[in-house]
Amino acid sequence: MTLLDTLLLPFQFPFMRNAFLIAAMVAVPTGLLSCFLVLKGWALMGDAISHATLPGIVLAWILNIPLIVGAFCAGMACALLTGYLSHNSRVKQDTVMGVVFSGMFGIGIVLYTSVSTNEHLDHVLFGNMLGVGGRDLLTSGVISFAVSLLLLLKWKDLLLQAFDPAQARVSGLKTGLLHYGLLAGLSLTIVATLTSVGLILAIALLVTPGAIAFLVVRSFGRMLLVSVAACLCASLTGTYLSFFLDSAPAPTVVLVLTALFCLAFAWRLRATRRNSMRASADRLAA
Repeated sequence: MTLLDTLLLPFQFPFMRNAFLIAAMVAVPTGLLSCFLVLKGWALMGDAISHATLPGIVLAWILNIPLIVGAFCAGMACALLTGYLSHNSRVKQDTVMGVVFSGMFGIGIVLYTSVSTNEHLDHVLFGNMLGVGGRDLLTSGVISFAVSLLLLLKWKDLLLQAFDPAQARVSGLKTGLLHYGLLAGLSLTIVATLTSVGLILAIALLVTPGAIAFLVVRSFGRMLLVSVAACLCASLTGTYLSFFLDSAPAPTVVLVLTALFCLAFAWRLRATRRNSMRASADRLAA
């Protein structure tokens, strides 16, 4: 077997091709959403919703309805309950999110252990990229396309609403609709990642790409592009490397994302020091 045959070996297996496809699908909406979550300080919101979908998944299994329906309803319930409690109590939003998502996750674990099901909990928590089928690809593809399209069409309105809600209202934007629309998009995207990276590792795709882009560029338009590129690169590279490392694809993707973040941080630190030294030299020359 030649070197080229070895390098192309992962693409000869249908389960690997499906893994590459679903990794590419979920990379686009998670990369776009990541920018908004980082700028709005909503990193914990993504974590909260991803964990809170577990009771919805178990209830959907009990009621014999599609799991994605239960996951979406539970995710939105978590977001709405968090907003209500934070606006009607002295407790800060991040604290409320911690209470709500840990409580809902606990309910999900109790429900799961109390019912008999052939749904593997580790697949829900950590994903099963190597076991996705045509139905999973269709579901993730439709959700990813819809969420990505809406974010690309409304990113300027969402940006204004995130930084200056008062100005957004004066401009005639429906800030409430934008707020809950973003939460709905977040919940749907987490549903799309259920069969790939799972609930626990989904937070990495929803936070790290935006953090990488935030370190590298300064304009929000470029931030969206860099975030999607970083997420897509890490998703495909991690899936590819997992084949040769004999590791699970999802955590390998997260490790690649973490490595990219470290590189971006080192680059930004070096650039900052270089600019500082240049400014000091200019002051001394003057």
